[in-house]
Amino acid sequence: MHSAFWDHLKEQLSATPPNFTCALELLKEIKEILLSLLLPRQIRLRSEIEETLNMDLRKQEAEHGTLDVPHLSKFILNMMTLLCAPVRDEAVQNLENITDPVQLLRGIFKVLGLMEMDMVVNYTIQSLQPHLQEHSIQYERARFQELLNTQPSLLDHTTKWLTQAVADLTTPLPTSPDTPDSSSVDCRAPNEAVNNPEPLSSSMVLSQGFLNLLLWDPENEEFPETLLMDRTRLQELESQLHQLTILASVLLVASSFSGNVLFGSPQFVDKLKRVTKALTEEFNSRPEEVMVTVSEQVSQEIHESLKNMGLAALSSDNTASLIGQLQNIAKKENCVCSVIDQRIRLFLKCCLVLGVQRSLSDLPGGLALIEVELAELGQKFVSLTHHNQQVFGPYYTEILKTLIPLP
Repeated sequence: MHSAFWDHLKEQLSATPPNFTCALELLKEIKEILLSLLLPRQIRLRSEIEETLNMDLRKQEAEHGTLDVPHLSKFILNMMTLLCAPVRDEAVQNLENITDPVQLLRGIFKVLGLMEMDMVVNYTIQSLQPHLQEHSIQYERARFQELLNTQPSLLDHTTKWLTQAVADLTTPLPTSPDTPDSSSVDCRAPNEAVNNPEPLSSSMVLSQGFLNLLLWDPENEEFPETLLMDRTRLQELESQLHQLTILASVLLVASSFSGNVLFGSPQFVDKLKRVTKALTEEFNSRPEEVMVTVSEQVSQEIHESLKNMGLAALSSDNTASLIGQLQNIAKKENCVCSVIDQRIRLFLKCCLVLGVQRSLSDLPGGLALIEVELAELGQKFVSLTHHNQQVFGPYYTEILKTLIPLP
């Protein structure tokens, strides 16, 4: 029956003059499907679909033999590209290579059917997600309690981890001119609660404890038992933090030599970020060699961009200084990297206290150029720690009762 329908459509479109009866019915169904895929806020797309697939107007065109099926099919494909899930991108792109109008419409209907199914699946998942998450929390906690019943010492490392976090927040640290200015930020910098008269709270201690995990010595086997399942993910976040420290340090040094004109260009910044990310992938294994390559490439990019914009080139002294400062980033004691590292950790702590979006609105200096990357890092860190607290919160509360006076 399906084949007969499409054969009939082909006969109608091949007739002289063309018969658009079936084509109009198909366009009407396609319009309804596209509209069903829209979200309430997508008003502009809804208007475009209503206007382009106005069936009264298209019926008039069909009666005069001027209905442009290929043009309408192209519009439909563009809408599908905007609305489909990433998994359907390839299928939609393949439709663009089909020249036969009947086969194209047939392919469009097939992919639209998959897109409708995707929408139903996504809605179902979103509806079930809170229930699944709550079940996961209860299940993980119950399993841990079973282990704790047979191994009473199972929380020893967790207790030591929280004890260290309390010590970090109550032990005075020497002030340093390189310490990031947190006066404009409504959260404490790492290890900065010492001079604050506000009494310690469980959330402050946990935030400090989670941040300490991003500095964990890999040879230290006393990892908190409540976070063992997340250890690999935390190591990945630590690696990502280090990569962002190097990236932001390179951008900060480069911007100090090339001025606001170059770094006011999003295209230049994006290109410099792509180049730096690609070249620093092996930074951990051979930092000096990598930074030599980075310094040469960054210097070249700045030189070419200044030339293309008709701006004065860097002097030989400034070029040498730029290259030297970039290469110094490879040193462990590099002050630029130290400051950037502290500020990224300050940002992460703010994410735990204020949330990612509020923290992004007031970034510490030197981090604005990596805002997108920081948002991704902050969201991953907050999601991990939030779920962990939901599962193990009762255990943390009992431990903290012995470490700090709780209200």
